[in-house]
Amino acid sequence: MSPTSAPPLFCSLFVLMKRPFSPRRALLSSAVAAFALASSGAVLHAQTGSPKSAATTATPTAAIADNVVRTRIAGIDVVAYRTGVRQVVTFRGSLPAGDHLAPEKNVAIPTLVGGMLDKGTTLHDKFSIAEQLEGVGARLYFGVDENMLTFSGKCLRKDLPLVIALLAEQLRQPAFSPDEFAKFKTQLSGNLQRALESTDYRANEAFVRAIYPIGHPNRAPSTEEFLSAVQAATLEDVRAFHAEYYGPAQVTFVAVGDIGVNELKADVEKAFGGWKGGKPRTAFAKAVPPDADRDQTVFLADKTNVSVLLGQTTQLKYTDPDALPLRVGNATFGRGMTGRLMSTVRDTEGLTYGIYSSVGNDAFADGDFRISAQFSPALLEQGLASTQRELKKWYDTGITAEELARTKNDLIGSFKVGLATTDGLADSLLMTIHRGFGVEWLDEYPSKLNALTLREVNGAIKTHLDPEKMVTIKAGTVSDAPKKPSGHP
Repeated sequence: MSPTSAPPLFCSLFVLMKRPFSPRRALLSSAVAAFALASSGAVLHAQTGSPKSAATTATPTAAIADNVVRTRIAGIDVVAYRTGVRQVVTFRGSLPAGDHLAPEKNVAIPTLVGGMLDKGTTLHDKFSIAEQLEGVGARLYFGVDENMLTFSGKCLRKDLPLVIALLAEQLRQPAFSPDEFAKFKTQLSGNLQRALESTDYRANEAFVRAIYPIGHPNRAPSTEEFLSAVQAATLEDVRAFHAEYYGPAQVTFVAVGDIGVNELKADVEKAFGGWKGGKPRTAFAKAVPPDADRDQTVFLADKTNVSVLLGQTTQLKYTDPDALPLRVGNATFGRGMTGRLMSTVRDTEGLTYGIYSSVGNDAFADGDFRISAQFSPALLEQGLASTQRELKKWYDTGITAEELARTKNDLIGSFKVGLATTDGLADSLLMTIHRGFGVEWLDEYPSKLNALTLREVNGAIKTHLDPEKMVTIKAGTVSDAPKKPSGHP
C-alpha cells in the first residue's frame, strides 16, 4: 500500500519478515516501512493502557519449560507463558504457507496471499479492522518468508479476545477484493523495481542462486521471474492456494505476558473452532550446490559502495550436532564489533565501515555461512584481499581457548538479554519450535554452550567450510564488470 492509501495507525500491516538474504525483503517501500516502525513504536503502557514507547520486560524467574503451558486447541499448537508483566500480552505464530510452496506456474502466489490478509475480510473491510485495532491500541502484523506465513501482535490483556478474533477472521476469511488485489500487485512490483537498485539486494539475490539448487527453499526466484509472476497472478490462483494451505494442521500460536491460560484457551477455541485444513511442514533434502561461477559481479552504475557476499552452504540444519559449534566459531570470527573481521578489516586497516559473518537460514533446511561487507569501489580489491586473508587464517588455525571462553560468555549473556522482554521471549519460543526442539531447549542452551570444546568448534569449521569452494558476489560500480543495465538480474 502507499502512504496515502494506508489505513489509520495500528492497522494490521503486511510486513515481510524475510531472512537477511531474501530478495523479497525489500517489498515494503521505505515510506511504508517507516509507517510500520511508527506503529510499532507505540508499545502499550501497562499502567494506563495508553500507547507509550517502552520495553516490556519479561525476565524469566525460573526454568522456562516449567512455566510453559502447551496444548492443542481447535487443532492449533498453543504455547502460553505467563510473566510478571502487567496487563500486556505479546504473541507470535506461524503456519506452513511460505514461498517454497508456490505452485509451479506462479512463484508469487504465497506472497500475494499473505499480503492480502490485512486488506479486508468477508465480514469487515480493512478500515473497519484498522479502527477496531486502533481503538484499543493493539498491533497485528502478517508476513511471508520462504517457509512460513507468520503473524505477530501485542495488546492489553482485556483486549486479547478481540485481537484473537480479528486474527482468526483475517486468516480464515480474507475477502480477496479485486480492487485491493490490483493495488497490492502494483505495490509489490514498484517496490521490487526500486529494490533492483540496491547493491545489498542484488548481492543477496545472486548469492542464494549461486549456492542453493533449484527446489531448495533458500533459493529464491529471480526478481525478473517474480515480477512476471506478480503480473500474471489471478484471484483464482490466490483463492486456490489459500484453500489448500491455510488451516490449523500445523499452526503454532505463542503468547507471552499477563495471560490467563484458561481465558486464552477459550478465546482460541471460540475464534478458530471449526477451522479445517492446512498442511504439515515440508521435509527438505540437503543442498547440492549448483555448478555456478564462484566469482560473480553484478554491475550497478553510480554506486558509492560495493556490496560483497562470500560464502557457501553448510549442509547443516540447526538440529545437527555440528550446528552449534560452527555458530560459536563464527561468532568469534565475525559477530559484531568484537569479531576478528571488524577488529582487523575495519578498525585496524580502515577498509570498510562494516563487515561481519553469519551462520543461519537453517531452521527448516540446511543453511549457509556468509561474510557480508561493503567497500568503496577504490578499496574493493584491498578489502577483498584482507577478508580472504582473515578467512584463511581462521579456517587454517581455528580459534583460541581464550576466544572460546569469551565467546561463550558473550553468547550466553546476549541470549539471556534476548529473553528479558515479552517480544524476545515470544520470538525465542517460536523459533525454538520452528527449529524442531521442545521448549526445554531454551533452558538447556547455556549448558550446551558451556560444554563445547575447542576441538569441537575448530573441527566444525574444518568439516563444514572450505574457502576454496566459496562463492564471491560483488554488486555495485565495479570497474571490470560487464556493463549490463542495472534493472535486470
